[in-house]
Amino acid sequence: MNPAVLQLPDLYRPIEADLARVVAIMDQELQSELPFVAQLCERVRGYRGKMLRPALLLLSGQSVAGVQSVLGGPAAGGVTSEHHTLAAVVELVHLATLVHDDVLDQAEERRRQATISSTNGNEAAVMLGDYLISHAFHLCSSLDSQSASRLVGHTTNVVCEGELMQIHSRGHFKLSEPDYIEIIRRKTAALTAACCRLGATHAGADETLASRLEVFGESAGIAFQIVDDILDVVGEQKKMGKTLGRDLELGKMTLPVIHYLREAPTDKQEAMLKKLASAEHDDRAHVAQQLTEFGSVAYATSVAEQHVSRAISMLEGLPESASRSSLLSMAEFIIQREN
Repeated sequence: MNPAVLQLPDLYRPIEADLARVVAIMDQELQSELPFVAQLCERVRGYRGKMLRPALLLLSGQSVAGVQSVLGGPAAGGVTSEHHTLAAVVELVHLATLVHDDVLDQAEERRRQATISSTNGNEAAVMLGDYLISHAFHLCSSLDSQSASRLVGHTTNVVCEGELMQIHSRGHFKLSEPDYIEIIRRKTAALTAACCRLGATHAGADETLASRLEVFGESAGIAFQIVDDILDVVGEQKKMGKTLGRDLELGKMTLPVIHYLREAPTDKQEAMLKKLASAEHDDRAHVAQQLTEFGSVAYATSVAEQHVSRAISMLEGLPESASRSSLLSMAEFIIQREN
């Protein structure tokens, strides 16, 4: 597969019917007899976008089918109805984080539509995010095993810790690269890692294989967030379909800026610090030009590529299949994406 040519629907083809089932489960779960709540839920459906996390969970489950346990136990199965439920759960958790993120970032646009917070206020958006989380755990409780609920609950805690770390570090212009990576590992990659582990374990994969897929998800998630942060500065808002430049305005440190403030000549660092400390950041294009010309965008991209390479290495040993090929191409797609 050539990720520069393929689109996500191509990569999702092995799980097309499964994703349709996931969407049906979510639609059934998000029902309310209150018209205004039902209307908000309908708007949240427009937030689904890439459905990356459900896809990772389903493809991970499919990719381990037939793999023999290293301990000689039965071979792993494939995607089951439990996978459909879990895929809906992780997407509901993700949607909740998006609704809450728009409050934290004061964003006005998401998926090419006005955010809930911009039209209905922060109070409604916070409560709606809580409502989605509640539905996620209500749905997860329908499974016989509680191991998934415990993992989803733990992962949600880690995501919140990452967001709290990021809030605490706003305006901390000397944030180190390791601290930045730790923030995005928690706030973004923890959920993609959990998706891959859930997909593998509920297909019957042993611990060794489940751990490898978990690392695949974590590495891909870190790369995804690095690229997302790059696009917040140099991306096109029309393509991204959401408010850009908010990281700069809110003093959130991202990898291109961290690199620039670490490596640029002192006078350029001082000029950038003044710009970052300013209350106004209406010259995103100028900042993007500086970061690009100095090589900070290229550096951040190279770090993302390293994490993609690590993710791909975790797929070694899996049998050749359409689902394995999709996981491989999804990892490569992260570097190619423009939205």
